[in-house]
Amino acid sequence: MEAIDLLIEPRWIVPVVPRATVLEEHSVAVQRGRIAAVLPREEAASRFAPVQRVALPTHALTPGLVNAHTHAAMALFRGIGDDLPLKQWLEQRIWPLERALVSPEFVYDGTRIAALEMLRSGTTCCSDMYFYPEASVRALRSVGLRAVVGIIAIEFPTAYASDAEDYLRKGLATRDACRADDLVSFTLAPHAPYTVEDSTLAKIAMLAEELDLPVHIHLQETAHEVEESVRRYGERPVERLDRLRLVTERLIAVHAVHLSATDIELLGQRGASVAHCPASNLKLGSGIAPIVQLVGAGVNLAIGTDGAASNDRLDMVSEMRLAALIAKGARCDPSVVPAPVALEAATLGGARALGLDRRIGSIEAGKDADLTAFDLAQPETQPVYDPLSQLVYSAGREHVSDVWVAGQHVVKRRQVLAEAQESVGGSTAATLLAWQNRCRQALQTAGLA
Repeated sequence: MEAIDLLIEPRWIVPVVPRATVLEEHSVAVQRGRIAAVLPREEAASRFAPVQRVALPTHALTPGLVNAHTHAAMALFRGIGDDLPLKQWLEQRIWPLERALVSPEFVYDGTRIAALEMLRSGTTCCSDMYFYPEASVRALRSVGLRAVVGIIAIEFPTAYASDAEDYLRKGLATRDACRADDLVSFTLAPHAPYTVEDSTLAKIAMLAEELDLPVHIHLQETAHEVEESVRRYGERPVERLDRLRLVTERLIAVHAVHLSATDIELLGQRGASVAHCPASNLKLGSGIAPIVQLVGAGVNLAIGTDGAASNDRLDMVSEMRLAALIAKGARCDPSVVPAPVALEAATLGGARALGLDRRIGSIEAGKDADLTAFDLAQPETQPVYDPLSQLVYSAGREHVSDVWVAGQHVVKRRQVLAEAQESVGGSTAATLLAWQNRCRQALQTAGLA
């Protein structure tokens, strides 16, 4: 018999590829962090001698969820700016707080809390965009999460960097320092067209081609953003990015709510991706992204949570369900964004956007074993006529029982193993209370409390 590290035996496997497939009574064999085989249970039992066997008799196993857009450290701002539109939210809450508080310690503490939340909701990979990316990497990897970290660029100075050139220089240095970690990769992450000048965007386009990196940018989130771009540049943001050679297959357009038919056609023709953040867009009153039209035009659809400051939940399970439901409501058509499409967007779609689809996003032999198990034996997920439908429309993050990243068991029976090993519960509570008090004081000092 063939020796392997791990054999996982769920009731159902939802591999994502082929789309809408559900395998019953199959097993996943894992060796050295990768999927060695997906095969019927009896065949696996006769072929493999695993070091560890994990039986999941009431579970559905999916690829790990891929959060295609978040600002993880902003978990420390959760609930600080409720019920405000984007411009007011940024100017009266987020930017004043960031000026007062953001530091490597802030980023590490906030990102680690976010990482624990994401793991417990089945996310195995997140694409982060924030200051001090080296602190983000340390925090994400400290709990075993796969990290895609943004090399940010913005024109105004912060405690992290003095200007756009400085942001890029420091971000690229972080990338160089992380080369040894196979579970860390990078994007170029200019904040948005309204905060980044043409010269910086042109340089990012050049770097993206030279380094073969995705470009992760907020794009056309609000109608105001589009109107300001037309007034200032005489063109819509998508048109401006295209002029600067950024609308390519490397582009991850975050939000993409206010799009014209021409915008959608251009994104599709260029093979771009959209990171759809439905809960954040709804909470900030930004609108509903036209994801049905985008998918119809050939745009790759991914899903993100955005940060906890504009969503409150870093929960890809609820985000996936919401993406499917609001698309149906917006189009008055219950057939659009069916369960297989929503699950694909939350897994393989995110992997494609991040350039990781050869490694993660589906349960296939040769890919890294990033896996999430959902226990469907609970009353709220019974009876199970279609496990795939149940995952999207009935299950919640509370049904995530086990998570593996590159074959490492990082969540076991809902316990994040890194948290248990480090016994951080009490210190985490004290750390959060300290940051909460500092946030309140900063708002009072700025006259915004």
